Amino acid sequence: MRRYLFFVNQPYSYSILRPLQDEIRRRGGEAAWFVAGCTAEPLGPDERHLKTVKEVMEFNADATFVPGDWVPYFFPGIKVEVFHGMARNKRGHSSEDESDHYRIRGWFDLYCTHAEKDTAKFQQLAELKQHFAVARTGWPKLDPLLKNAAQGPRPRGQGELPVVFYASTFSRSVTSAPALVKKIGELASSGRWKFIVTLHPKMEPAVVEQYRKLSGDHLRFVESDEDLLPILPEADVMLCDTSSIMFEFMFLDRPVVTFRTKMPGPYLIDVDDERDVEPALEKALNYPQDLMGETRALCNELHSFRDGRSSERVLDAVEDFLVNKQSGLKRKPLNLLRKVKVRRRLRRELKHGLRQVQ
Repeated sequence: MRRYLFFVNQPYSYSILRPLQDEIRRRGGEAAWFVAGCTAEPLGPDERHLKTVKEVMEFNADATFVPGDWVPYFFPGIKVEVFHGMARNKRGHSSEDESDHYRIRGWFDLYCTHAEKDTAKFQQLAELKQHFAVARTGWPKLDPLLKNAAQGPRPRGQGELPVVFYASTFSRSVTSAPALVKKIGELASSGRWKFIVTLHPKMEPAVVEQYRKLSGDHLRFVESDEDLLPILPEADVMLCDTSSIMFEFMFLDRPVVTFRTKMPGPYLIDVDDERDVEPALEKALNYPQDLMGETRALCNELHSFRDGRSSERVLDAVEDFLVNKQSGLKRKPLNLLRKVKVRRRLRRELKHGLRQVQ
């Protein structure tokens, strides 16, 4: 029986890793969670929580899954990168132009990639470095969305208001949240729309509180540690800025409106003025043919798998690595300075997590 560890450093990791947990359980394996740097409150009573490094070492996992860019190198088992989002960056280019996305820090044994172009680039790096392997598996987070959610326009009853899912990232250079709080409040109170609003975990608390205060019959505020995937299908259209969640929403085959995005393209309706937000939302509700065609093309580029079985492929890739590929790889570089920094970071993140619990 295989044992698997989930290394969580951000709240968004839970929805990425839970489909893997479901598949592990289906196969008769055992999964456990180690949380550092964020709250462990989302864990349920049926989810095993390892609270100390000692417990992690005793659990002795065969593989550790990581949605972020670092992991304690001394944890048992191989380290598997599953990524925290789609292969797009904040400047509107494909990840081929994003050096940080492809920075090989020497922590991971296996990269489970999504897009074909992304996979090819990582494969080139694997052939050059020769101390890790690559498998195109798809993204586990999308499994529930692709399996369970209806694609295309959401059926609405007579007189039922259209629902807008608003999501914003936190970086001051790209976030729309401070600029749109008044406009979203106006639209929600107009009686013409309903809103579901969520903000990035790192959003300024003052901005978060402004949106919380808008909660009412026509606006639902969703906390950042809540699983958003089951909520996305409730919306007819998304309003966003430069948050990668808009790419996840596109897999519902529904339109996205953005406000001053840094990732422009024909798959979005982007506006620069608050006064243009409502007309853009109205246009999106008509599902313009050219817009939806570009949306589908982008989804095919980012994640061509549509079967909702990426978690299966990830576990198959791990098994193949353990049985067939691990022995043929070179040793990782020593990276002594980086290893010292990782130990310090882990101590700091564990202290941060304890403060959140208190």
